[in-house]
Amino acid sequence: MRFKRHYNIIKGEINLAPLIDMVFQLIIFFMLSSSFIMQPGIKIKLPKAETTEIIKEKEIFVDVSEDGTIFYNTKPISLVKLQNIFENEIKNYGNAIVLIIKGDKNTKHGIIVSIMDLARKCGIEKIAIATSPEF
Repeated sequence: MRFKRHYNIIKGEINLAPLIDMVFQLIIFFMLSSSFIMQPGIKIKLPKAETTEIIKEKEIFVDVSEDGTIFYNTKPISLVKLQNIFENEIKNYGNAIVLIIKGDKNTKHGIIVSIMDLARKCGIEKIAIATSPEF
């Protein structure tokens, strides 16, 4: 005995809309969950040191680029203006100031020494040179 079929075979189509929706949701998820850390300021390659430590006092950061330009708060500055800033900070905070010099590893030694000398003349006793930890 032969039974009659009650259904017809139709060629199927792949619906791409749900696939595209899932791809966009994954893209948005990964964009939002990834972290982009951007540090404002001058791009400086710090030298590495094994004895890096964290300082917990009023910090003054002075950046020195590879070509010898001195920066304070991401603005180029001269040694005369830097001296005025040091004197004002000494008046406001006294001896609780630490000068941190962030000099590029290819900076000439004389510029760093002149900044350190200027700081000592103004009364800043604690001077540190920024380094990045060695891994």
